[in-house]
Amino acid sequence: MPPTTTQAPLRAYRRLFALPGTRAFTAGNLMARLPSGMFGVSAVVMIAGARGSYALAGAVTAPGLAATAVTAPWIARLVDRHGQARVAVPATVCAALGSLALLLCVHYGAPDWTLFAAYAATATTPNTGGMSRARWAHLLTGDPAALHTANSFEQAADELCYMLGPVLAAFLCGTFFPEAGTLAGAVLLVTGTLLFTAQRATEPPAGGGSTGKAPLRAPGMPAQLAVCLALGTVFGALEVVTVAFADDRGHRSAAGVALGLQAAGSCLAGLVYGALSPAGPAARRLPWCVAAMTALMTLPLLAAALTGSMLALSGALLVAGTATAPTMVTNMALVQQRTPTGRLNEGMTLAVTGLLGGIACGSATGGWVVEHLSPTAGYGVPVTAAAVALVISWARRTG
Repeated sequence: MPPTTTQAPLRAYRRLFALPGTRAFTAGNLMARLPSGMFGVSAVVMIAGARGSYALAGAVTAPGLAATAVTAPWIARLVDRHGQARVAVPATVCAALGSLALLLCVHYGAPDWTLFAAYAATATTPNTGGMSRARWAHLLTGDPAALHTANSFEQAADELCYMLGPVLAAFLCGTFFPEAGTLAGAVLLVTGTLLFTAQRATEPPAGGGSTGKAPLRAPGMPAQLAVCLALGTVFGALEVVTVAFADDRGHRSAAGVALGLQAAGSCLAGLVYGALSPAGPAARRLPWCVAAMTALMTLPLLAAALTGSMLALSGALLVAGTATAPTMVTNMALVQQRTPTGRLNEGMTLAVTGLLGGIACGSATGGWVVEHLSPTAGYGVPVTAAAVALVISWARRTG
């Protein structure tokens, strides 16, 4: 990794949240972002419990992902053009109504095709993480050190939500009733979005000096989105392979703990990374971050191959996770730099869409390797995907 100079960790974050309005919009954003880790698990538990088919439950989420890939950049473009509050609130209400429609269709035994339609309606969920990063970029213009800390905090928040969301969903569905996770997620999404968008003083101006150039055509952006696709493949494969590895050893419930440790390692690393002042431009730092990620992703493969132990694998995933947040923070900083003026939310949403596409590819590839070779061999998929991201980022290191 390149050299860094350390700031006082707490001072760096105190400085961020001393700015007027930042605590309020962050609280609302975290509330709105938590359901992103809840809806998938809640839908699977709810549908499988009512219809007795995990195949159907898994299939229902597929068109939702496809619809998100198409809809999310369009929603983000509208946000950049018309403002966060004017677009995010109706988009969120539409997504929440889709979740409630899914709940009612499952509860009252509607035909299977209605489940697909209802879940696809949730694709209008706005990219609240991207909108939060856009606010930081607006507030911290001309202060790259503070913006780096803010981006690191946002990445840690992403990891925290994806770590706590499935746990909360499983708890609600198991403790109360199967629809509780979906219902709670919809309430949190709407409430959090309303609180977030109510903070108008920190909202970036609508259409703020847009150059009119599409982010996809901006110099360096196609390669950056290719990196996002490769990184998403790492995450998608890691999840499927870990579940298969734990299941193969009769400890399927341990997969959640192992993946939670991986997210925890990333969350902690993100907070520490945010308290550092990295040396050099992001384009030169990214290959070092991805190289560290590629090297550390070999640890789960070695733990699985040499020990076959879930305990050893969990420890390896915890360590491997420490490279995730620094890589993602640096990657998203490059996305911000390469996105044309006035279209930041669209550019960042394209990056998230690339990650989601990669997750889908990683899940499919990891599942194929597990089925045709072995769960242990499956850990070669995230290593390979990280190596691909390294090649792309190294080729663009001066971009």
